[in-house]
Amino acid sequence: MTSDVKEIFAGGAPPAPAALAAKVRTLAPSMTRSMQRVAEAVAGDPAGCAALTVTGLAELTGTSEATVVRTARLLGYPGYRDLRLALAGLAAQQQSGRAPAVTADIAVDDPIADVVAKLAYDEQQTLADTAAGLDTVQLGAAVAALAAARRTEIYGVAASGLVAQDLAQKLLRIGQVAHAHSDPHLAVTNAVTLRAKDVAIAITHSGSTGDVIEPLRVAFEHGATTIAVTGRPESPVSQYADHILTTSTARESELRPAAMSSRTSQLLVVDCLFVGVAQRTYETAAPALAASYEALAHRHRNG
Repeated sequence: MTSDVKEIFAGGAPPAPAALAAKVRTLAPSMTRSMQRVAEAVAGDPAGCAALTVTGLAELTGTSEATVVRTARLLGYPGYRDLRLALAGLAAQQQSGRAPAVTADIAVDDPIADVVAKLAYDEQQTLADTAAGLDTVQLGAAVAALAAARRTEIYGVAASGLVAQDLAQKLLRIGQVAHAHSDPHLAVTNAVTLRAKDVAIAITHSGSTGDVIEPLRVAFEHGATTIAVTGRPESPVSQYADHILTTSTARESELRPAAMSSRTSQLLVVDCLFVGVAQRTYETAAPALAASYEALAHRHRNG
């Protein structure tokens, strides 16, 4: 485990049992293969693994005791004992019937009704995982920075660029100065003008999109408050982020690329940011929203 990952998860309270499965799904792609085996085992059979000692789980997964302990710490627990307690809690929840069954991937010959059901389940799971894993302390700090910002610049490309546009137009409607940038050259030249009272947001699921990292780095070096919305909290974008908001994604398949599920979780995070800012600036946000509704009302009356 890298020092960056240790710093990200050090010091906070261990995740609740309900957040454990979400944590595994989010972090597994960035783990070593041996750590993935441990993570998959505890997520797949929490009751069975809760009954095992650290030695027993190491033997079950064909790894070492040190790997089991490192995996527990990466998932946010001080040690293996704390992970076992969370596993027992998760097992109790599953036995009570609150945990849904896992659906299969969408097949080419699936009836459209099955496609709807499977997509709806995956979207719900993605939202639940993102909510369970979202650090509300980091979210609150990001909201505070946005509410006080002189201007907010948001960087994202492709599907993440659409999410950036969504957040920008929402902030504009409550009177905030906000712009979204998907052109990498314009993004960097924009970032150069940012200062201490400004906020820059990078939206990138992989956390390694150079066209998004570069303007965030420039904004960071010019003193702006920086925020990263990413599915990989240990990725390169985190080096230039004052606040990291982690998203989750559903299982990727041939007919459901990662961009679909990452967009869902990103939209939840930016909606949380928007509502938080609207709450903090309610005295100005409410009249601004009312004015924007009124300005567009005549277009709907005749529609």
